[in-house]
Amino acid sequence: MKIVVVGPGAIGCLFAAYLAKSKEEVWLLDKNKERAAKINECGISLEGASGSWQVKVKATANPADIGKADLIIICVKSFHTKLTIEQIKPLLSDETKILTLQNGIGNVEIISESAGEERVIAGVTNEGSTLIDIGKIRHAGRGETIIGTIDGKTPVQMRAIRELLNKVGFECKMSRDIKSLLWSKLIINVGINALSAITRLPNGKLIEYEGTRRILRDAVTEAARIAKRKRIKLIFDDPLAKVEAVCEGTQGNLSSMLQDVLRKKRTEVDFINGVIVRLGQELGIDVPTNKFLLDLVKTIESSYAQSAQ
Repeated sequence: MKIVVVGPGAIGCLFAAYLAKSKEEVWLLDKNKERAAKINECGISLEGASGSWQVKVKATANPADIGKADLIIICVKSFHTKLTIEQIKPLLSDETKILTLQNGIGNVEIISESAGEERVIAGVTNEGSTLIDIGKIRHAGRGETIIGTIDGKTPVQMRAIRELLNKVGFECKMSRDIKSLLWSKLIINVGINALSAITRLPNGKLIEYEGTRRILRDAVTEAARIAKRKRIKLIFDDPLAKVEAVCEGTQGNLSSMLQDVLRKKRTEVDFINGVIVRLGQELGIDVPTNKFLLDLVKTIESSYAQSAQ
């Protein structure tokens, strides 16, 4: 199976490294030529939960170098999804499947619109990975990866992908209700990511202070109300208890949005809290806390240039 991982971030490098270590034919596709060249030369280095090791991975910024792919794993930031799908079109054959392991809501729809719904498999991964430098990651913790199609079907190719990921060292399962999983992860991200990015606090600290704990609870309550109106069944009965449990279980972690802010990078807030704000407007549900969090993160992003002066 020829596999192309798109995006050399923390999750992209993690999956590319495991697949390459298992002697699969793996390519890492990047939009940055210089970064791709460095990864192609030096490979990917890991430390942490899976030990310390290094593996060579073929990396390029030119899809023409790769040819047709059997599986494409999308690991780019959500705001790059539309451009990425245009970039990978030369890789598509009639049999190519596209697996998205991205944050937020809306990526499946964007990919389906451009590449065809029949190709798309949605995924949620709880693997913890932090990007230290180009091609260097810290595997912070192990977790399940769950995949599924939006229509609930289980095509033969998806079962083959599950078997492949299990074979190379991930714990992968299939779900007939992947939408519930995507929304359940969204609820957690709604509570943690923007608030941590604004306060610069690690996950666990968010529930130690009364002010941040109250804001977290309000944001999660608003998001859960939206999910209920849309008749989406979450995988946990008590969203507030779940998000607080995640804060406790990942107490030392810096959320991906906080990492973006510290690096003065664009965040995925539009695909997380922004989703709740847009749906709130559509459904006539007031979501002031998520609007507040969205506005503050967007302000932080806008201030990057000034703070660099």
